[in-house]
Amino acid sequence: MPQESRPTEKFRTSVGGQALMEGIMMRGPEKICCAVRRPDGTIDLSYEEVRTHWYNRVPLVRGVCNMVENLYNGYKYLMHSADISMTEEEQEAEQSRLDKWLEDHTGPRFQKALMAFSALLGVALALFLFTFLPTFLTGQISRLLPLGRWPKVILEGVLKLAIFLLYMYLCTRTKEIHRVFQYHGAEHKTIACYEAGEPLTVENIRRHSRFHPRCGTSFLILVILISIFLYAVLPWTSTALRVVYKLAMLPLLVGICYEVLKWSGRSNSAAARLIAVPGLWLQRLTTFEPDDSMIEVAIAAVTPVLPRDPEQGRW
Repeated sequence: MPQESRPTEKFRTSVGGQALMEGIMMRGPEKICCAVRRPDGTIDLSYEEVRTHWYNRVPLVRGVCNMVENLYNGYKYLMHSADISMTEEEQEAEQSRLDKWLEDHTGPRFQKALMAFSALLGVALALFLFTFLPTFLTGQISRLLPLGRWPKVILEGVLKLAIFLLYMYLCTRTKEIHRVFQYHGAEHKTIACYEAGEPLTVENIRRHSRFHPRCGTSFLILVILISIFLYAVLPWTSTALRVVYKLAMLPLLVGICYEVLKWSGRSNSAAARLIAVPGLWLQRLTTFEPDDSMIEVAIAAVTPVLPRDPEQGRW
C-alpha cells in the first residue's frame, strides 16, 4: 500500500466529484465531466454545463434543492457509467425484455421520469432504514423494557448509527461497490493533489491521502448525527406519529446540515476540524486505495473542469 502524505493545502477548491462504475464524475465551477473506463481500456468522456439556480443563494433552501438535484444527477451518471463500462455480452445479459421494450417504445422524457422514480425508490429505502426502522425498533424495545424519554432518544440514536454503519460495511463486501469506493479514493487523492498545487500526475496523486474533509460521506454522517439531536425534541406519543414528525422536519435537517458542512469547509477553526472528524472516520469504509488506472480516469475527469484561474474555483 502506498505511503500517504498530507501536504498543506494551498487553497480549498469547490471542484468535487462522484465515484461511478469504473469511472468518476467531476464537477467544476462551469463544467461537468464524466470519465468512464471502457472494456477495451480506453476512457470515455462526456461533458455537461453547470447550471446555476436561484436557490443557491438562499440559505437552508439550497441544501434541500441541491440534495434533490444531486440525487437525480448522481443516479443518471451511475447508469451512464454502467452502460459504458459493460461489454456487449454483459449488456445483452443484463437487458431484460422490459428494458428492450422501454428503449424501443419510449422517449427521452419517459426515460428521465423512470430514472427519477428509481432515484426516489432509493430515497424511500434510506428513509425506511434510517428514519422508520430505528424508531420502530425503539418502540418495540420500550414495550418490553419501560424506558423514559431520554433513554429512548439515546437508544434510537444508537440504533440509527448502528444500522447506518452496518449498511455501509455490507456495501463494501461486494466486489462492484468495493471498486466504486476505490474510484472514490482516486477522486479524493486527485483533488488533494490539485489543492496542494502539484501537477496532476499519477506519481504525485498516489502520494496523497484518500481521506478528504469535504466529501459527500461527511454530509451523510453529519445528517445522522445532527438528526439525533434535532429529533430529540419530538414527542414520543406514538411510533407512527414520531415518524411523521421526523419526515416533516427532514427538509430543515438537510438544510441545516448543508450550511454546517459549507461553513466547516471554509473555516480553519477547531470547531470546523472537529465537525470533519466523523466524516474522515467513515471514509475508512467508503474509500479504498486506487490502482494507477483509476487515478488516470480521475485525471481525465478533473482536467476539463478545472478553472483557468484557480481563484474562480475557491470553495
